[in-house]
Amino acid sequence: MARGPGSHAPPGYTILELLFVIAIAGTVTTIAVPQGLRALDEFRTKTAARYLAQRLADARITAIKRSTTAGLRFDPGAPDYRVSTVIDGNHNGLRTAEIASGIDQTITPAETLDAHFSGVVFGILIGVPDADGQPVSSQDGVRTGVSKLLSMNPDGTSSSGTLYVHGRDRSQYAVRVFGTTGRVRILRYDFTLRRWKDL
Repeated sequence: MARGPGSHAPPGYTILELLFVIAIAGTVTTIAVPQGLRALDEFRTKTAARYLAQRLADARITAIKRSTTAGLRFDPGAPDYRVSTVIDGNHNGLRTAEIASGIDQTITPAETLDAHFSGVVFGILIGVPDADGQPVSSQDGVRTGVSKLLSMNPDGTSSSGTLYVHGRDRSQYAVRVFGTTGRVRILRYDFTLRRWKDL
């Protein structure tokens, strides 16, 4: 702050002081913004994984309440899979042909993850092993078999599968369904330790 001797003018700042403050603010911003974006990406990806786990739990409750099979259908599209909830209409399990013909009913509109969680898509990032620790040959994030269906049965069992989701940055999650129990687990890939960890 510069003030001449005996001056009655209000205190002010020199150009040098202002430039110094602007340089510090710029440096702090340069450091903080990327970290903030990474944290936001991590939060969105984790929330998307929890959202999928909740959709599966809802399908399980629907199957038990209606005494019929219910589940999630993953329809390949551009740029990503579209997810919808379907229920069995003739008590023989969920079948792709019967969904197409309307026998097995779609009860929620098909939507992409990105519609709710910006930048989050199904997929496995390059260099990330599958949830069993094995190398992967494809970056496809929907590992549910050829049908691309995850079914929940009225007796509490389900089909098995793993859904992999990632964000724009290095955030990778997996939602696993275990058939004999219908249990759903969420895993996060730790890039530092290079292994999957339970959330």
